[in-house]
Amino acid sequence: MKRPLNIALLGTRGVPASYSGFETCVEQLGWRLVERGHRVTVYARSHHITYDQPSYRGMRLVKLPTIPNKYLDTIVHTTLSSLHGLGQGYDIALYFIAGNSLVTWIPRLAGQKSVINVDGLDWKRAKWPWLAKQYLRLAERASGVFANAVVTDSRVVQRYYQDVYRISSTYIAYGAELPQRPPGETLRQFGLEPGRYVLFVGRLVPENCAHHLVEAWQGLDTDMKCVIVGDAPYAGDYQTSLRATTDPRILFTGYVFGEGYWELASNAYAFVLTSGVGGTHPALVEAMAFGNAVVVHDTDENLETTGDAGLSYQGALAGEGLRPVLAQLVNDPAAAEALRAKARARAAQYYTWSAVTDAYESLFYDVLAGRRVAQAETSVSSSQPF
Repeated sequence: MKRPLNIALLGTRGVPASYSGFETCVEQLGWRLVERGHRVTVYARSHHITYDQPSYRGMRLVKLPTIPNKYLDTIVHTTLSSLHGLGQGYDIALYFIAGNSLVTWIPRLAGQKSVINVDGLDWKRAKWPWLAKQYLRLAERASGVFANAVVTDSRVVQRYYQDVYRISSTYIAYGAELPQRPPGETLRQFGLEPGRYVLFVGRLVPENCAHHLVEAWQGLDTDMKCVIVGDAPYAGDYQTSLRATTDPRILFTGYVFGEGYWELASNAYAFVLTSGVGGTHPALVEAMAFGNAVVVHDTDENLETTGDAGLSYQGALAGEGLRPVLAQLVNDPAAAEALRAKARARAAQYYTWSAVTDAYESLFYDVLAGRRVAQAETSVSSSQPF
């Protein structure tokens, strides 16, 4: 029997999850590792996490300050977390976000091993100016130098790291299973009827392209509603432009987490992912697990996730490309139902948190044993979801 590990999770805002897919991954992975007998510490940003207990779902919380600035928030907090961790006796430090790779050498000063999940190609995001993009490209390259192992969450991103940097990575996607919820208080709060709205979930930043959905919906002949769940710091002008719509069918809810999110996702007619950047999007695999008919921006990463279980639109055409696909979907309930069944089955086959936890746990033991995983065959399934 393998010994229990002392594991640190760094680079996110922390838990309870209340921001994005990385925080959800930390929460879902962390408590499962605890259940398997491991000790897990999550580093949280003190200005973001208001939860005031020393542990959450069995995970120890360490709150540290940072500089709440668009460019410094993440890297300053991750650096402080890494330094704090030097005296904590961790076996493994698991980092998230490629931009943090330049500090993944710090745990190694204390004989600890470091692993980084690099996510998608963050430098493509419109929010970053030229200098920040160059830093992120440097950080991608550095991930294969400073960390003991690199994790990629999609085969497309995995091939990119191999082809561009000759960095071998371990493919581990995201889990998706969350509890189904019947219509209840959240739908009543927002004036929604089950099966009578299309759902978007994500940060409201330009590269997530929520404006594609707003533009498409404004020209769509339907009495269904369009529900846009999300928010974002440092993107006020973009959000103002989105909310400038006068279409009463388009509803902005702000952030909704936990029970409210589960209820919205459980009762939607369809789910739309407009993002043009990133690897495997957690909100997408969750929507599939909830049994939503899904429509995605036609990036390679999104198409990899959905396979034949969803529809896609030409992102280059923005709302004009999305509108006819939505019209087809809302006017054909039988086709939507068939897509729901396919999406649910695909999520059950490829995207489960139990398999994700197995993959990380196996990777951790391999790294500790000195086996730097070669070309990435640690997967959530014996078959490739592509």
